[in-house]
Amino acid sequence: MSDTKKTNDIWTSRWNDRYSNDEFAYGEEPNIYLKENLCKLPVGTILFPAEGEGRNTVFAAKIGWTVTAFDISNEGQKKAFKLAEKNNVLIDYQVGELETLNFKAEQFDAIALIYAHFPANIKSQYHKILDKYLKVNGIIIFEAFSKKHIDYVTANEKVGGPKDIESLFSIEEIKANFSNYETIELEEKEIQLSEGLFHNGTGSVIRFVGRKTTNR
Repeated sequence: MSDTKKTNDIWTSRWNDRYSNDEFAYGEEPNIYLKENLCKLPVGTILFPAEGEGRNTVFAAKIGWTVTAFDISNEGQKKAFKLAEKNNVLIDYQVGELETLNFKAEQFDAIALIYAHFPANIKSQYHKILDKYLKVNGIIIFEAFSKKHIDYVTANEKVGGPKDIESLFSIEEIKANFSNYETIELEEKEIQLSEGLFHNGTGSVIRFVGRKTTNR
């Protein structure tokens, strides 16, 4: 078995285990930063990578977006469909790794990366692949833990997030990964999280909203 496959299997098992309980790991309400920024945009098509149990996808669908999501977790997909049914919306939610899914170039008007902490060895590569699926003038909405967060999660595991610094983000990484974007907002910020069972407490995040200006 290759090291990559071992890593993928470990990640899949981890997330299936987290999402297999009746309670929603990160709650049923959308991420606040996503909600604030998505409501500023005209509705269109949006992609949610690493979408987990569907809280953000369902919110987007409720306000009129045509939504597509993916994750590696079958259990996450089950919970997302359950939440969508509860809220009387339809979502397209696929299970698989990004490179195995058949998204098209410039398919989406927006992409929302909300705590999409891909394995450290592929996270920048995934950002560049996702860029291809966004239309020119499309919008990225991003919130994830910053490298400073390692101190916060060490002090309080309840705040959640990766415990290896390579899986966390820096402003410099975001600038490099999305170099063909106009920056609308980019900041590192201490915030208070209260999202379900696994995001509770003070953490440090990178927040980014960018408009794609050109294809690479």
